[in-house]
Amino acid sequence: MSGTDPTTVRAEDGRELEVLVTGPADGPVLVVHSGTPSAAADVPELSRPAAERGLRTVFYSRPGYAGSAPRPGRTVADAAADTRAVLDHLGCDRFVTVGTSGGGPHALACAAGLPDRCVAAATVAGVAPFEADGLDWYAGMGPENLEEFTAARDGAEALTAFLTAGQPGLAGITGADVAAALGGLASEVDRAALTGDFADALAESFRRSVSTGVAGWRDDDLAFVRPWGFDLSAIAVPVAVWQGAQDRTVPPQHGRWLAEHIRTARAHLYDDEGHLSLLLQGGRILDDLLGLAAGRL
Repeated sequence: MSGTDPTTVRAEDGRELEVLVTGPADGPVLVVHSGTPSAAADVPELSRPAAERGLRTVFYSRPGYAGSAPRPGRTVADAAADTRAVLDHLGCDRFVTVGTSGGGPHALACAAGLPDRCVAAATVAGVAPFEADGLDWYAGMGPENLEEFTAARDGAEALTAFLTAGQPGLAGITGADVAAALGGLASEVDRAALTGDFADALAESFRRSVSTGVAGWRDDDLAFVRPWGFDLSAIAVPVAVWQGAQDRTVPPQHGRWLAEHIRTARAHLYDDEGHLSLLLQGGRILDDLLGLAAGRL
């Protein structure tokens, strides 16, 4: 199962999960948990360096996005079981994982929930728990995220209305539109990065994320502001935390907090990187991840 078109995998409870696999069919597996909102779409900034390193890259749509059936009330921790179903379908035992932005917590869920299979994890501009001790979760966020997560705290009905209003803008977005669509969430370094194939790949993921409605987006947001369902301090798998100080989507204190509270963490904190620009360092991120895996794949 490797190609450019998504396929369907059955979750453990019978739900359908949409999965896209690229790279060498017999390579060790890299599972990518993409941001919020997103759906299974190739991100060459990760899949290309992964293939160069012999890795098979797996993208999947979380429940409610595109071809993946919704799972209302899901927690961040539930991503581990869905990832396990994908791995079982692929016949894969061990894997490494990268989570970007809203995918970061879901990569950590795999580190916590699949310690016998996940040999290393990386969170790239990933969000921290909403009620993390000593963290001002909102400080430094662009106005669009402040509005979105205020709606999330008001509950599913308010959040659904808010996201539905934004759905048409993403449904037809192109690469040339991405920087403007992000508004105050994009710093100058991110705007400079949003060109060419990178911007086109993000636009495709955005379009697909709302192609069947906003259920996935809604349930991601609700999961972020509720208890995640696992203990970060109990993670024993090596974790890399990548964060840029120019990030207006997930402000830098999130990355610092994660690095300080995950006992296995190795921090990569950059003054000159933003939220999306970090993905242009895909090769470095993967080399570091494979180093953490220490030949256990």
